[in-house]
Amino acid sequence: MSIQIHFRTGIIDTYQIEILQCFLVLLKALDISINAILAVPQGISVGQMTAAKILFRHGLWSYKPEGIPNFTVRPSFAMFDIKWIRDNPKAFDEGLARRSMPARAQELIVLDTTRRDAQTRAQEIQTKRNALSKEIGAAKSRGEDASNIIAKVSESKASQADAEHMASKAMGALETELASIPNLPFDDVPVGDSEDDNLEVRRWGVPREFDFHIRDHAELGEALGMMDFERAAKLSGSRFVVLTGALARLERALANFMINLHTRENGYTEINPPALVNDATMFGTGQLPKFGEDLFRTEEGLWMIPTAEVPLTNMVAGDIIDEARLPKRMTAMTLCFRSEAGAAGKDTRGMIRQHQFTKVEMVSVTSPDQSTEELEHMTACAETILQRLELPYRTVVLCAGDMGFGARKTYDIEVWLPAQDAYREISSCSNCGDFQARRMKARCRAEGKEGIRFVHTLNGSGLAVGRTLVAVMENYQQADGSIVVPAALKHYMGGIEVICPDEA
Repeated sequence: MSIQIHFRTGIIDTYQIEILQCFLVLLKALDISINAILAVPQGISVGQMTAAKILFRHGLWSYKPEGIPNFTVRPSFAMFDIKWIRDNPKAFDEGLARRSMPARAQELIVLDTTRRDAQTRAQEIQTKRNALSKEIGAAKSRGEDASNIIAKVSESKASQADAEHMASKAMGALETELASIPNLPFDDVPVGDSEDDNLEVRRWGVPREFDFHIRDHAELGEALGMMDFERAAKLSGSRFVVLTGALARLERALANFMINLHTRENGYTEINPPALVNDATMFGTGQLPKFGEDLFRTEEGLWMIPTAEVPLTNMVAGDIIDEARLPKRMTAMTLCFRSEAGAAGKDTRGMIRQHQFTKVEMVSVTSPDQSTEELEHMTACAETILQRLELPYRTVVLCAGDMGFGARKTYDIEVWLPAQDAYREISSCSNCGDFQARRMKARCRAEGKEGIRFVHTLNGSGLAVGRTLVAVMENYQQADGSIVVPAALKHYMGGIEVICPDEA
């Protein structure tokens, strides 16, 4: 059984807050789940905020910040620990500087101070009004005129409303600012501004030497009659492709191979998640509010996932997990959708950058003590795919200026593409620390220890299936334009060992 609660505007007093607490305890005891809590608008009262904090602890409340239409976030400064920023402003600004960003600590501290001062003032006014209300009752019981006291109560209501409005406005501004700030890099992340400053940590395999003209994957696929960009453009526009015959089967074989390896050997559990998610889910992993314009959104307000990282990571949103059950490893093969598709004019030919593509994703949820080791494990899992396919690659650690929004440390794996005479990214594995966990309120508890901690989350491509198809085609091409099927994939190809035009 589940119920829906509508949390409306209006004054919420101490008695109502106590009722709310008892109500939530009762629902939990009866094993009744709460389906939704509707958000209240800007300008909520101190009483409402207190109630909201109670609801938030249960993962049930959200609100709409100013300046971000059609978007809802959950409060309590979930992006960063504002207390940590107050105590460590220099360290916070130094972390931003490594990302080539200006100092922000003092600005955030001022907003937080304004919020706290206004909330304190509103609470003090409320306390005085409660005392005055008792005086009114006492005066009336004695038959005395209480009109002066009543007038003071009326005046205090206006003062309290002003203080509550200021507190709410400052909180909204603080939440909005914190939501747009990227994660801080770990200390061992290289300093730098672009991919030119990334550091190579290892290479595997030797690029093949060809004694014939090297064709790129698009030329190979079109010559085979199994890769059609023109027909895809008629159906959907640019940056789409139609695969047919043996190439379509090869892409499916790659995805199956990856999933099987991750689930049978690497300790991941396969998940088949939704490809459409809500605002809160996108916010949890950091896609919103900053990257809303780079995503596809339905008329109903749902978002098409840019990667399975989004639903997989949010599987633990609002949970308190026993640390003995960690790490929690999940993998999924999904379609992914990105409206930006990279820089304008870059990789316009072929399958390197598409609006729709298939990707096998790995997500790990760990205790704070496990995440450093888990990043190495995840990266090794992605590398194993390329090793089994016998595709040369290199692994680089990204500099601070080249990392993604939510990452604290990232390894990129770059596969060798003969037609480009270059290594190109095929996987990105990141440790996000507690950045996403704070946004999702995902925590863990160690048995026998007091207190709870935010979990750490990690994500990585294991691998981008379309780009792996590109790498296989280019590295396994033959002089006549046919493509040899890698040994690791023959089991999945139904006896096809060489892809030729007659398999179309």
